[in-house]
Amino acid sequence: MGGKSANKAGYFDKLKGLLEEYKSIFIVEVDNVSSQQMHEIRIALRGEGVVLMGKNTMVRRALKTFVTDAPEYERLLPFIKGNVGFVFTNADLKQVRDKILANKVAAPARAGAVAPTDVWVPAGNTGMEPGKTSFFQALGVPTKIARGTIEITTDLKLVESGDKVGPSEATLLNLLNISPFTYGMGIAQVYDEGNTFPASVLDIGEEQLLKVFSSAITTIACLSLAINFPTLPSVIHSVVNSYKKVLAVAIETDYSWPEIDELKDRIANPEAYAAAAPVAAAEETATETKAEEAEEEEESDSDGGFGGLFD
Repeated sequence: MGGKSANKAGYFDKLKGLLEEYKSIFIVEVDNVSSQQMHEIRIALRGEGVVLMGKNTMVRRALKTFVTDAPEYERLLPFIKGNVGFVFTNADLKQVRDKILANKVAAPARAGAVAPTDVWVPAGNTGMEPGKTSFFQALGVPTKIARGTIEITTDLKLVESGDKVGPSEATLLNLLNISPFTYGMGIAQVYDEGNTFPASVLDIGEEQLLKVFSSAITTIACLSLAINFPTLPSVIHSVVNSYKKVLAVAIETDYSWPEIDELKDRIANPEAYAAAAPVAAAEETATETKAEEAEEEEESDSDGGFGGLFD
């Protein structure tokens, strides 16, 4: 009993130390992950992350003990279920996520295993003798005999994603040397400085965030203007709209100030301003042309007098 208590206390201390040292945690799923894969993942994360496994009951008990001092750890409890573990890190979350997911190992189909993806049997020559044709027929695989061997005539979806692999399907896939599944760590949830979120959040880019933020500001401004309730996003629109109303009143009345006089004159004499516009544009174009010519002359003179040596 003393040994178990010591191990438990040691695990509690290790978990608490890691929680205090690292600000981010990946809660990882380790179904069908071999000990060799775990070793390789630990090596890949060396210097960037620490992998810690443990029984769910012990992890929950430890976290509940720590919650009194750090209430944010309670957010981890709902995800401590199934075959899971922790990857602690202070490094870039995207980079660590990619390293966790990169280690995948191809595995043969086992009877009773749940297919994580659709399993297809490709068309082509199997190299098997005709005596096994009945085996293919029992599974509904279209075949023909070609050059004394069995040939699958069309691609066939043998197992649907989410279905269990039957004994016959597993046997056929093994006969064809097809290892349809890949196994590795999966990420159930990410914990970062007291917040939990799915790993897909890490794929959200800055442009997408700015677009959503801009859309939210626009929505707030529209609602504020509609209900006549001033908010920071709507104030500038209210000021501009009010100024437009002031301009409209000033144009229709004798009330004026220096800035509005020019606008009234433009409205009263549009022909004068229409004639002046092309002249102003021509003067601007001429100025730009002269500036470009001056730049070209400076470039031609910048050879230091040695241009003629290479003529």
